[in-house]
This record gives sequence, structure tokens and C-alpha cells, in this order.
Amino acid sequence: MKVELYNYIRAAQKMNRRQVLKGSAALGAMAMMPKTAMADGHANVRAEILKIPGVGAGSPTDSDWQKVGEMCLGATKENVAEGEFEGVELTFMGLNNQNLHNFLFRGFLKPWEAYTGAKINWIDLAQADYNARLQQSIATGTVDFDIIEMGAPFEGDVLGKGLASEMPDWVKEQIDMDDYVDYLKAPVGTWGGKTYRVSIDGDCHTFAYRKDYFGPDGIGGAEVPTTWQEINQVSKDLVGKEDPLTGLPAHGYLDPLKGWGGFGFYFLENRASAYAKHPNSPAWLFEPDTMKPMVNNPAWVQAIQDVMDLIDAGAYPTDQINADPGTTAFQQFLAGTGSMLMWWGDVGSSARTSDTSVVGDVVGFGINPASDRVYNAQSGAWEDTRNEAPNMAYIGWGVYVMATVEGDEKKKKAAWSAAAHLGGKDLSLWASAYPSGFQPYRQSHFQFEEWEEAGYDRAYVEDYLGSNADSYNHPNAAIEPRIPGIFQYYSVAEDELAKGYAGQYGSAQETADAIAAALGRDHGSDRAGQPDRGLQGVAGAVIG
Repeated sequence: MKVELYNYIRAAQKMNRRQVLKGSAALGAMAMMPKTAMADGHANVRAEILKIPGVGAGSPTDSDWQKVGEMCLGATKENVAEGEFEGVELTFMGLNNQNLHNFLFRGFLKPWEAYTGAKINWIDLAQADYNARLQQSIATGTVDFDIIEMGAPFEGDVLGKGLASEMPDWVKEQIDMDDYVDYLKAPVGTWGGKTYRVSIDGDCHTFAYRKDYFGPDGIGGAEVPTTWQEINQVSKDLVGKEDPLTGLPAHGYLDPLKGWGGFGFYFLENRASAYAKHPNSPAWLFEPDTMKPMVNNPAWVQAIQDVMDLIDAGAYPTDQINADPGTTAFQQFLAGTGSMLMWWGDVGSSARTSDTSVVGDVVGFGINPASDRVYNAQSGAWEDTRNEAPNMAYIGWGVYVMATVEGDEKKKKAAWSAAAHLGGKDLSLWASAYPSGFQPYRQSHFQFEEWEEAGYDRAYVEDYLGSNADSYNHPNAAIEPRIPGIFQYYSVAEDELAKGYAGQYGSAQETADAIAAALGRDHGSDRAGQPDRGLQGVAGAVIG
């Protein structure tokens, strides 16, 4: 039976960054217009929380997270009486990456616990362990958590099996879902026409680069590379040169060569999307008729070859074969190693607000680099035309309440109240501006004046937010489907990919063929299941 891969809606016209910024400023002005005393108070809360601790004042601490959580309790107090959840215990499963995610949630929710009387127990997972832990719970029917931090790609596994609780209407109102960027609106977070997700993140991969490497006196050339072909050439040319900031060996683009529980495959996708995501079709990961992975077609083979070329050229830092994506972002790029990186947008806020960053004054941003040619899977031929296709990797983290709470109305309301607090409009602004593991995902996050009040300079925030907006808005955005089993695919793929990078396969084509063979043997398309008829494929505008 023919499977519809994407419900793809293409923007009628690409909105350029100038238009986005102009629209954002207008929206910000409208959003900040006082209508009632409550609106004034709302604006004051946003301004006050952004002063905690303030850009340039060092990394936020648990004390800061608790202060922000306390100041953002207003919406909770409108729906929950003090002490209403006394005696309720909830278990929350999420990440502990880089001392973010669950660590912040603990702080944000401590004042919520104090006010409501509920108690939260925590299950902390490393990124590399996340998929295996979740899949084990699903397969064995032992869901031992009431709330989960989860991304949209897992919705097929969880929502498709009826394991989550449907969002009550009062939660939708409390979190203001209309404020989400269009890319995150339904069908994301929905299944069978029902809503399940509180978004806390946007997720797209953006390009970060060191401005001190480029320009008239830059060691990497006068112009910032805008295509993968240019990036590879610059990376090779930098071998043997000295980093202008640290005095250590200079490096170009930082590819992670180690897997990350399936999440590492997104970083090959960055290269592959420019080669494989042709504007004439939304399909770039799977064949739309058969759901067969496209991973060994010429576009994906070229992406793998790019990485192997840099390995052969000695362009990467020492021991890059053991560098996962967390390493490339936080231990290398932000710490001053390397000049170019693709990562989720929160690198932009971390660069200016994390104690470990040394590149905040020299980092610039853009969308996923283009390719000077694109593979047309329908014709089976390369086309010599420039192609941009931003990788909308992971469709953002969300908070989901599990069906374990059904049958206990007090517990159910408590779980949803906790989720709504974490996904609140004001709290989300703080999480976008400071290290959290999340990036801007609401239209109201593009009010530049608010970021300036926090201590960001206007040029920086326009550049950073612009890279997110340009990606969200792009008419040829590469969007993954929400199908059951997709992370099993990613996990198998990155395992085989790591073997190829280590030289266990003779070529990029052999590596790609090994991935395809492994998928067919262990994770065939029949096990991926049928996609929901509301597959995410929206590439609409952020603003308007």
C-alpha cells in the first residue's frame, strides 16, 4: 500500500531575514502594548526574569532557576489552589546533558512543588541512553514515569500506542499554544486529532562560525563559507595553521564522528539535506512509496564522502573519532577549538551566557550551508544548481503526560500543571535566552528589545535569532516524519556510520550500503509502522 510520507505545506514565498526581523519587531511592539494592569504585570515579569542573572554575569545557578520558577507561577495560581496536590507523587523522566534539562526543571519546579504540595521524583538519562531506555519501557509495558521530556520523532512510538494522556483544554489556554512558531503547531504534538504535547523547544540545526577566522585578515579566507564544498576546502586549507584566539592548532568544520544514541545521525543529515532534499519533493529520508531509506543513494554517499575526505586530510582535532555532538559543541567549539559547527540553536545563547564559552565575542550565525548541486531522486540525476535545505532536526523537545495518570484526576491535574509550568510563555523566554538545552520556539521570543534588556547587543541577537527564523521559515526545509521506529533507524545508522569513519568499510558507498543492509536486516520498513496521516511537514512562516 502506498504510504504518504509527509503532509507537506510549502510557504508560498520565502521570507527573508530582513522581513522576519521587521515583522518580529512589529509583533513585539504589539505584544508589549499594555491592555490591562495584568498585561503590564506580565511584561514586568518577563523583564525581571531576564535580569536573572543577566548576560555577562556568569552561568545561571540552581538559585537562579528557582527564582525564575517562582516568578513564573502566576499562571499556575490561576488554575491551582495552594496545597491542592498535597500527597501526590509524580515521576519525571528526562535528560541530564551538560547539567541542563532536568537540572533546570528541578529548579523551575521546586517553587511549584512548594505551592501545590506535590512531590516529583526524577529519572535522569544521558542523551546516548535515552532511546534505549524509552524503547525498553514501551516494549516491556513498564512505563514507570508519569511525565516525560520527549521529542516529536518519538510521537509515533508513544502517542501511536496510546501511552500518553490527552491535554486538557485549560492547559492549552495556560500555555498559549497559538504563540508557537508555525512549524511547531499541529500536527506536531497531536495524534489522531488529539493534542498531547507541551512544547518547550523548537529545534533546527543552525550554522555557527568564528568571525575571527574570516574577513580581510582571517586565516580561513575573506568570506564565510556558505556551501559544504567551500566548508570542506576551508577545513583542509586550515591544516597546520594557528587558531587566532587560543594559539592552538586551527581547525575548520567540526563533524562528530561518534554516535550519540541515534542523535548523532542528525549531524550527517546536515550535509545530506543540502544534497538530498530537492525542492520538488519533501522526501529525503525515505522513499515515499515504499518507506525504504534513501541512505545509500548518491546524495547521502556524497555526505559521507565529505566527512571521510576531512578524516583523510587530518583536518579534525586529535581523537575526533571519539567526539560525539556534545563534545563538538561544548568541549570544542564553545571552548575555542574549531571555527565552524552545525548544532541546535541553543549554542547561540550558551556562547554569551555560559562560563565555559570563550567565543561569545567572535561567533556569528547562519542557516545550514547549501550545496552547489542537488540530487534529484525522482530523475536519478544530479542537478548543478545551488540548493539550501535547513535541517529541522528533532522538531523540538516537549513535555508529555503519560496515561499512567488516567483514573486519578488529582494526579492527572498535577502532572499537567507541572508540564504547563515548564512550558509557560514567560519561563520559555528565559530558557531561550540562557543555557537550558533549548532554543527560541515562540513568536514572542523574537522581540529583540527583551533580549537587549537581558544584556545581549542588538546585532548579535538579530544574527542569532535570524538564523533560527530563516530556518523555520525556509520553503525547502528538511523535516523528518513522526513515524514509529525512526530512532531505531537512526541508532542502527550511526553505528554503521561510525564503522565507516573508523575505516572498517572500504568507501563511502560501502558504508552507506552497510547502513541500508543493517536496516533491512534488523529494522526493516515493515517494523517502522505506518506514519500518522498528520505527518509533520509544515514549512510556514515564523511570524504571521
